[in-house]
Amino acid sequence: MSARLAFDRAKADGRAALVGYLPAGFPDVQGGIDALRAMVDAGCDVIEIGLPYSDPVMDGPTIQAAAQQALDGGVRTADVLRTVEAVAATGTPTLVMTYWNPIERYGVSRFATDLANAGGAGLITPDLTPDADPAWSRAADEHDLDKVYLVAPSSTDERIAMTTAACRGFVYATAVMGVTGARTTTSDLAEPLVARARQAVAAQQSGLPVGVGLGVSNGAQAAEVAAYADGVIVGSAFVRVLLDHPDDRAAGLRALTALTEDLAGGVRGA
Repeated sequence: MSARLAFDRAKADGRAALVGYLPAGFPDVQGGIDALRAMVDAGCDVIEIGLPYSDPVMDGPTIQAAAQQALDGGVRTADVLRTVEAVAATGTPTLVMTYWNPIERYGVSRFATDLANAGGAGLITPDLTPDADPAWSRAADEHDLDKVYLVAPSSTDERIAMTTAACRGFVYATAVMGVTGARTTTSDLAEPLVARARQAVAAQQSGLPVGVGLGVSNGAQAAEVAAYADGVIVGSAFVRVLLDHPDDRAAGLRALTALTEDLAGGVRGA
């Protein structure tokens, strides 16, 4: 199921979509599945599952710590796909967010096949631009998988046009220059970036939604972003909740549910 469907449903409800991220295998494989299902139950419209990688140069310390815990626990790509299958079974569009190197090592065509067979919606590729490697685009098209590329405040208008034209599912606007992480205030770069991406989408007549990731950590911030974006993408705040409850899984899930409900209320109240 394409993520586009979830964005369209949210739009029909007069709100933005809530997109939630956790890395697979964190705190362990089953614990991650339980956490992601709790996020779905509490209001996430789309799920991003991170593929833990040993050189996460674009991730901040919170996500790095979670990914390292997953790697130390022995998580493998097969576990990522098992997590996708379990979450996608809820009917929620489920994408994998990954650096490109693990996909190349696994085999691009093989990964596309296995992701589609697991019910995955597609890939978000933060370090792969549409013009860098045609292999993924071909494999994704063959299996009707979403291709979600990133645009940033530093992107030229020409780069934004090229990137949005190559996307399927939604456009990921990363409005913070630097590594990922929750922040106490939202960026004033986000709204202009969304406007530029929407202008490109309008020219292409694709109607693609634009989601924003910029360190949102609470419902008030989610409402602020939802006022101008089609989707609010949250990652580090979810990870932090579980990192803060290392010895009490039940308490961690309760806190995760409470945070998701707060964020979902924010996107609905914008």
